[in-house]
Amino acid sequence: MELFDFDDILIEPATTSNIRSRGEINARCNNGMLPLFTAPMDTVISNENKDMFKVNGIMPILPRIKNPGPDYTSTSEFLSYSLDDFEKIFLQSTPTIMDELPLLALIDIANGHMTDLIRASKMAKSKYGDGLTLMVGNIANPDTFIEYCNAGVDYVRIGIGNGNGCLTTVQTGVGYPMASLIEGCVRFRKSNSWAHKTKIVADGGFKKYSDIIKALSMGADYVMLGSILNKCLESCGETTKDDGTVINQYTQETLDMFNVDIPLFKVFRGMSTKEVQKDWGKSNLTTSEGIVRRNEVEYTISGWVNNFESYLKSAMSYTAKKELLQFIGGVRYNRISLNSFRRFDK
Repeated sequence: MELFDFDDILIEPATTSNIRSRGEINARCNNGMLPLFTAPMDTVISNENKDMFKVNGIMPILPRIKNPGPDYTSTSEFLSYSLDDFEKIFLQSTPTIMDELPLLALIDIANGHMTDLIRASKMAKSKYGDGLTLMVGNIANPDTFIEYCNAGVDYVRIGIGNGNGCLTTVQTGVGYPMASLIEGCVRFRKSNSWAHKTKIVADGGFKKYSDIIKALSMGADYVMLGSILNKCLESCGETTKDDGTVINQYTQETLDMFNVDIPLFKVFRGMSTKEVQKDWGKSNLTTSEGIVRRNEVEYTISGWVNNFESYLKSAMSYTAKKELLQFIGGVRYNRISLNSFRRFDK
């Protein structure tokens, strides 16, 4: 079986569409947010800028921290945990659930295929039920998605080695093309209605608007973004001018520099780099499966969101879908040849 990715498909327009204007289209989820998560990366999202993403419709997921205490929980945004920290906080003890709102937790592990993670997920959902909204990952096998559906997990991050800060597939040869991975997970859910509770979060390697739109059209409930959001002026990556001078990205002065096209740059690093391992307090550093580089700032959060939402609405108008939930997994796509891709690739 030959697997495929986003450049290998095109979304098929509807035969006819009664949509006259993009103003008729709702490209938001029921909660008013876009179907997007920030990747839990410390050069993308932090407590300092999380509300900037929220107000623009992107749901923040905060990265792991060193030695979280027993009260390190949240009902307003996802917090990330290692498996050990999650077990200490949620399984070996019981944090308080406030105001009947569910706690939001991500067990953030590169290898989500571990049986210990599946076991811990099943125990946590059995213990807390709807009092805990649980996200796990990452995985790169549709059959593993089935395991997490059986465990009652709410969100599963799918994709290994695709991320722009990740070297796993390059160095190990392990992976699964994202488009085929989405297709496999969606195929299972379509044949098992009880599994619809578990949401698919496509994570890693998205390079352009159409990649995200195609992932949604195929049936991914959400897309998680790292490098794309790091290139926003307001990301938390260390921000410098061309000469290396560090500046505060949250000031009007910096925004003015960006608006007159003064080049600005961001540090971007994968979360399995040795730098991050040191920040987490690890003494025995493992071989890095991530990279560190500088990205040039290309847009503000609001500028990128405005473009994305406009392109998404355009795709929805071509496919005659007025509501986002009708578009997600509700349109046809076709495999194309390399020559077909080259025809429009610019």
